[in-house]
Amino acid sequence: MRKDEALRKANEMNMDLVVIAEKAQPPVAKILDFNKFLYDERKKASAIKAKSKKSELKEFVFGPTIGSGDIDFRVQRAKEFLEEGNRVKITVKFKGRENEHPEVGFDKINKFKEELKDVARVESEPRRAGSMLTVTFVKL
Repeated sequence: MRKDEALRKANEMNMDLVVIAEKAQPPVAKILDFNKFLYDERKKASAIKAKSKKSELKEFVFGPTIGSGDIDFRVQRAKEFLEEGNRVKITVKFKGRENEHPEVGFDKINKFKEELKDVARVESEPRRAGSMLTVTFVKL
């Protein structure tokens, strides 16, 4: 129908004439309540946003004296987190005299690297910040 006729019909119904496809031949418009239309659009956008999963950072913190069994357990958990799409941060925390031998912490980090090499890559190289040694892994 023509534009003036559609506007008159929308006014009679106390509704709005909303252009849906402006570039179509002829242009497509709908008679609807514009506020309700905006509300529905916001609700759709919110639902899409709620369904999208953001990548989280999962962190393991332990000392340089951690046992090999505990490392194996943490490696398995790290693999699970990586499969879910999360990033994994490994932190070795040194206390007191442990600060004198950071190479022990680097050995623990290298064990993690070796175990995770088939499912993850190193996002940030191991670095020392104060009494902590950290490295971050992301899924391949």
